[in-house]
Amino acid sequence: MTLAQERTYTIDDIYSLPEGQRAELIDGRMYMMAPPIRIHQKLVSQFTKIIGNYIDARHGTCEVYPAPFAVFLNEDDLNYLEPDISVICDRGKLNDRGCSGAPDWVIEITSPSNPQNDYGIKLFKYRTAGVREYWIVNPQKNTVMVYDLENEEKSNQYTFEDDVPVCIYDDLSIRVLDLL
Repeated sequence: MTLAQERTYTIDDIYSLPEGQRAELIDGRMYMMAPPIRIHQKLVSQFTKIIGNYIDARHGTCEVYPAPFAVFLNEDDLNYLEPDISVICDRGKLNDRGCSGAPDWVIEITSPSNPQNDYGIKLFKYRTAGVREYWIVNPQKNTVMVYDLENEEKSNQYTFEDDVPVCIYDDLSIRVLDLL
């Protein structure tokens, strides 16, 4: 008996999706994305504003992008992600399509339907691609996991009530409860 083989998808398949349909591609496997809930969108909006204002106030060179924003982690056509928040400090990685290579800081806000992707698959992909800092914000549990991938993968868990320090910026911390 022959086992059915799973199809390997490419970035061309992502761009061929019907208008309005979003998906991510990890190692040739497509992950369809459901529309986000309101709290998810509020957090994306507020994080973008806080981080953008911080960068602008310091005349920084990094740029912050909310989803949908294409991140091509590898130089292949099998990986395409749309992190909820991407902070890119090397403008050479930016082009008309999005970001080619690893952002410096990625924030993912978990969805109730599929949090394991953020804690497992994406953590691995971001770590191996060279993302310096990765946050997983979980509104269902009111927690923030911070992975300092630049410094030996040190990680800490915080609550929404804590001041969460940003690893790539020494003088920035964010209290998620203030964003709601």
